[in-house]
Amino acid sequence: MNFINLNGKILPSGEGAIPVDNGAFRYGYGLFETMLVQHGDIRLKDYHWERLFSGIRQLQFQLPVFFTPQWLEQQTLKLVKKNGADTLCRVRLQLFAAGGGLYSSESKQPLFVIECFPIEPTSITLNVNGLVIGIAAGLKKSTDSLGNLKSCNALIYAMAARQAKDHKWNDALIANTTGNICESTLANIFWVKDNQLFTPPLSEGCVAGVMRRHIIERFHPVTEKQLPLEELLAADEVFLTNAIKGIKWVTALGDRSYTSKWINTHYNNCMPTTTNP
Repeated sequence: MNFINLNGKILPSGEGAIPVDNGAFRYGYGLFETMLVQHGDIRLKDYHWERLFSGIRQLQFQLPVFFTPQWLEQQTLKLVKKNGADTLCRVRLQLFAAGGGLYSSESKQPLFVIECFPIEPTSITLNVNGLVIGIAAGLKKSTDSLGNLKSCNALIYAMAARQAKDHKWNDALIANTTGNICESTLANIFWVKDNQLFTPPLSEGCVAGVMRRHIIERFHPVTEKQLPLEELLAADEVFLTNAIKGIKWVTALGDRSYTSKWINTHYNNCMPTTTNP
């Protein structure tokens, strides 16, 4: 796309300048949201704003009075319209600590940048061919209070994604420090066993995904429980979820194959019926 929104100013994408001492660049101190804009509206926007502002409080940023979900939505859609992408696009909103100071920024007010990217309509529908996935080796995600955030500290995901590329997987699963599977590089994980739906609880360290939340609230019952490898291998079906791609079913993990009967039956019930919850 040709334009970005940097701290409330629409600029050509090649002209955006961010100080090199900003907290995201130096320390991963910041948050981001990836959002689907469809027909001029943000899908599951209330969940996105709730998660973002909860993270803002947790990272102890201090916001000016005008910095509200409504104002951010206006800033986001203004950029989307400027780029002529109202019909369908992916938006990335990144909020980060300003520069100055060691670890703790001299300013507690965050800066932000919004970008938007074109996507194909087929990328947000249920995949015909299932994903082939693996488990990232040598990486363990913490289950502390930062684990549920979409933070700018994404090194574990970058390294897991590199393993996926090297092994020609579509995605890589990530285990937490207790050895249980908690999520993938891009998504939350659900599995089906004996026609019952399961997903790891947030206490396992997974990101508090908005599509994950939507499915839990929309489709009852969903049981939250730990996911050791042996449970995953014994599952009947596995699928991954995120805010952009929605639901993607998995066909294989190593030599283990999975079906898609449950998700084919319940897909329409699990997905948002409108662009908003």
